[in-house]
Amino acid sequence: MLITMIVRNSCEHTCLEVILQESRLFKIVYQLLEKGHVTAPELAKQFEVSVRTIYRDIDALSEAGIPVYAEAGRNGGISLLEDFTLNKILLSAKEKQEILASLQSLSAVGASYDKEIMTKLSALFQENAQDWFEVDFSRWGEKSKDNEKFEDIKHAVLAHKAMKIVYESTYHSGSERIIHPLKLMYKAKEWYVKAFCTQKQEFRIFKLNRIIEWETLAEKFEPVPFPEYKETEPQNETNIVLHFPKEMAYRVYDEFDRNQVERIQNGELLVSAQMVVDDWLTGYLLSFGTQVDIVEPAHLRSTIAQKAKEIYENLT
Repeated sequence: MLITMIVRNSCEHTCLEVILQESRLFKIVYQLLEKGHVTAPELAKQFEVSVRTIYRDIDALSEAGIPVYAEAGRNGGISLLEDFTLNKILLSAKEKQEILASLQSLSAVGASYDKEIMTKLSALFQENAQDWFEVDFSRWGEKSKDNEKFEDIKHAVLAHKAMKIVYESTYHSGSERIIHPLKLMYKAKEWYVKAFCTQKQEFRIFKLNRIIEWETLAEKFEPVPFPEYKETEPQNETNIVLHFPKEMAYRVYDEFDRNQVERIQNGELLVSAQMVVDDWLTGYLLSFGTQVDIVEPAHLRSTIAQKAKEIYENLT
């Protein structure tokens, strides 16, 4: 039997507010929107109520203006009229702002179509989209192609297109790869792309700043989930204690966690962190020049002193 009673204007407002108060009714509507067709016994089992209660819920939805109908018979069930969409009033003011804010963040990375959607939704929601977010991937002091790189990789991810990249890894200089980009990731103040490397036949994570050349290929791929690796503690870590003058506070708080930093006399800073002693750490500490004192371990002090001596000798 087709139930199509539509309640208009203020009555529609009131009845839909009643639905919001009834969690099960609201969930039933979402089930129908998602699946298109369900049976009363299926809904009864899901919500742990009787079939009779489900039919009472269907009547309540109909009275509220939701175009829901039930069909008897072997292939019968409960459905919504085609092209039915939930009224915009079912979104709270906060939810509308969250949607617009999310679209604003996407627009900030160059998605022009998202700007068009945002304009339409702003009008529909009768809410102003706040210009709260800006992203610029280029490095300070120069105009680079970083913004273009991010946009190209983003489109390759969304279109499921392979990319040819030249990548500067730790051990190989400028190796060429064919990758299937799966997801962009921002972590520890850096952007990465999670991808499947066709040469290695392995899932890999590539740092965007190390991709020095890139090209989107015509080849398409079937996206697969990137495996979730469990993070493990780095091996052979050593407790490093560093002493900085107060003038280096801007960099210390940029590069170390607040819990690793202690302010001592005269505003000076003492940093204690677990780190792997390797060539990267040596180069990193040398980047501070004379503005760092290595308190411990003693052997790291000796290593830095030797490296500094070698640098001096190369310059003279």
